[in-house]
Amino acid sequence: MSATTAPVTVTPPQAVRTAHTLWLTAVAAGAFETALAVGRMAADGTASVFGIGIGLAVRLTVFTAAVLIARRMRAGAGWARTTLAVGLGILGTASMVVQPLRHLLDGGSISAALGRADALDWLFGASRTVHVAAVLTAVALMFRPAANGYFRKRQP
Repeated sequence: MSATTAPVTVTPPQAVRTAHTLWLTAVAAGAFETALAVGRMAADGTASVFGIGIGLAVRLTVFTAAVLIARRMRAGAGWARTTLAVGLGILGTASMVVQPLRHLLDGGSISAALGRADALDWLFGASRTVHVAAVLTAVALMFRPAANGYFRKRQP
């Protein structure tokens, strides 16, 4: 009779576990920002029901994929780490900062934007700050030395 061995469970290093938590934080912030934006568009009448529906479908797909890929990253999948770093770390962050940068490049001022901001704008800005900080910190943590060793060991 042969003995079967149970699969070896490897606990991810703290950097990877924290990065995972930060990815979930970023998704939660993104969902919160989406709810704020939809609420504003509905109140202002600035978007159609169809447009809001398409936007929600796209965001729900991205949020779901991010959570699933973050789970795979936590389990040690190198492709998931790369996907998160490039897809959300670089491209996702760029999509979040392009509008404010465009405003500044077009001659807009930070003080004028802050002066006309209402409570919803401040709430959105705070959430966006948490969102971007979570993404950038998660990316940095995924490439710490302990994380690099973890991903090397988990490769087939």
